Amino acid sequence: MTDLHYLSLCEASRLIRWQDITSSELTQALFERIESRDDRAYVTLAKEKALLEAEEADKEIRDGRIRGRLHGIPVGLKDLCATPGIPTCVGGLALRDWNPSGEATVAARLREAGAVTLGKLKTTEGAYAVHHPDIEPPINPWNSESWPGVSSSGSGVGTAAGLCFASLGTDTGGSIRFPSYANGVVGLKPTWGRVSRHGVFALAESLDHIGPICRTVEDAAIVLHTIAGNDRKDGTTLDAPVPDYYTELEKGGRGLRLGIDVSHCSRDVDPQIVKEIFESVEILRESGVAIKEVKIPDSSAACASWGLLCAVEAAVSHAESFPKHRDLYGPVLSELLDAGLSATAIEYVEAATLRAQFAGKFVKLFNEVDFVISPSMYTTNPSNTELESMIKAGEVGKLIEHTAPADLSGSPAICMPGGFDQNQVPFGFQLIGRHLSEELLLRAGYILQEARTWKKRHP
Repeated sequence: MTDLHYLSLCEASRLIRWQDITSSELTQALFERIESRDDRAYVTLAKEKALLEAEEADKEIRDGRIRGRLHGIPVGLKDLCATPGIPTCVGGLALRDWNPSGEATVAARLREAGAVTLGKLKTTEGAYAVHHPDIEPPINPWNSESWPGVSSSGSGVGTAAGLCFASLGTDTGGSIRFPSYANGVVGLKPTWGRVSRHGVFALAESLDHIGPICRTVEDAAIVLHTIAGNDRKDGTTLDAPVPDYYTELEKGGRGLRLGIDVSHCSRDVDPQIVKEIFESVEILRESGVAIKEVKIPDSSAACASWGLLCAVEAAVSHAESFPKHRDLYGPVLSELLDAGLSATAIEYVEAATLRAQFAGKFVKLFNEVDFVISPSMYTTNPSNTELESMIKAGEVGKLIEHTAPADLSGSPAICMPGGFDQNQVPFGFQLIGRHLSEELLLRAGYILQEARTWKKRHP
């Protein structure tokens, strides 16, 4: 069997359950692929531990004790998730010796489902805008000159390049959706509180979301079902039933309501993206989704407040190591933390008020529709050089103008692959829904996926 690494999670799961292949064989094949390539997606590999987990999965499956669709499936974790025995470096040097004894709830839930953890995937320093200057960033497998996304760049690259069957990312201003966009995979940012953040190092507690990055919508549905739900270790998790998202996919588009703000989807947006969005709207219309024109509230003031909110909350997260170990921090994250430390209480409250005002208006939009369609970025995937120039020029606000609104409001969003630009690098768009509507977003995403051929293309 060739190209095992590009099987979908669902396909690999079926082969394991039918015992056409073992978890050990699949895990070994992925380690061989990781070691033969130079994608730089992983910061830490846990080969010995993973192979032992795969052996245990094989034994349980032979004995008929199948835990579910993730049993025996090799996955990767973002380098923010605490795991006993595997270092968690948070994308930098200041915490490189941190070896937490506890375990992140999301890591525990994947382990309990029988998944095999291959290692930790790279993140930008502290999950902010850029990689630490002493750490080589992952390479976009479609084009080495193209941006791999931020901050879950290792997760996006690792998933797209066939170095894991699924991964976890975090999203504070767009960091599940950006690497999914840049690498042509599916990224799902759940409702804030849908997935426990316990044991995951925070960039900004009130903005952070944890979710799956996968090659197909079905795979994302399976992973989300596994990691979602109330957690007594995280008092902010939502006490709401978790649907079987996978079985919901076949319900199709009937009864769903999509909103589109034509101006929002086209103003200062690359024409290739606009074309993809409007073609996707027609696909959804033909599947029975009702289409309604809406007006997305102006998010410019709220997005401008995002930087201060993130800075203050990041300073809290790094209080034990910054500024005490400033010399171990890169300049971009240091600048953010300095801004957080110098902000006044009045400035923070003003920013929080702007956020609350926008979030209230945005959430009310979903009284009219179930979800809206939106660009993920105003441009197709930029080059590394273009992105670096944008960040150095202080244009992070421009980068997050389409993604941050869903973080500020806590709304779920799914980033879907779309077309390919002139360099054959993927780009896409997003669907954003009302709180706890992940199953509706996945249903719509599945319709779009099945109508296109992108899932058959790999780097």
